[in-house]
Amino acid sequence: MDELTDLPDAWNVWSRGDDGRLVLAYRPDVFDAAEFPAPCLPTLYLTHGRRTRRPGRNPTDTTGASDWFVTLYLEPDVTLDEHDRYPTREEALERTVELAQAFDDGEIDYRELYQVPRERYFERLDELTGRGDAVAE
Repeated sequence: MDELTDLPDAWNVWSRGDDGRLVLAYRPDVFDAAEFPAPCLPTLYLTHGRRTRRPGRNPTDTTGASDWFVTLYLEPDVTLDEHDRYPTREEALERTVELAQAFDDGEIDYRELYQVPRERYFERLDELTGRGDAVAE
């Protein structure tokens, strides 16, 4: 059983794989494709083996290694450029929850990850993560 007791309420379990993979979605009630494009749904992936494709397509994992990976996607081509690789699923799951909390607390500067900014999207993320005051300074 996953230890997701510390997962912030803003993150929802989107899917669980039989192989231990886990996908979390940030505020799908807000980023619901009605107001923002569907790819704007922030997601956290916990995978066994590095993902070689982006969300929204068929992922092909390279599972030759036993390592687990944690990846934060803001959009299919926009990721947090950290190489979170762990030898066990438990360690990777712990990092997944930490990253979810950091995002929810406004500690991740998602604006820096974009080459072409989406201002309306940023404003909504700022509001949800409490970054509005920090960005205005």
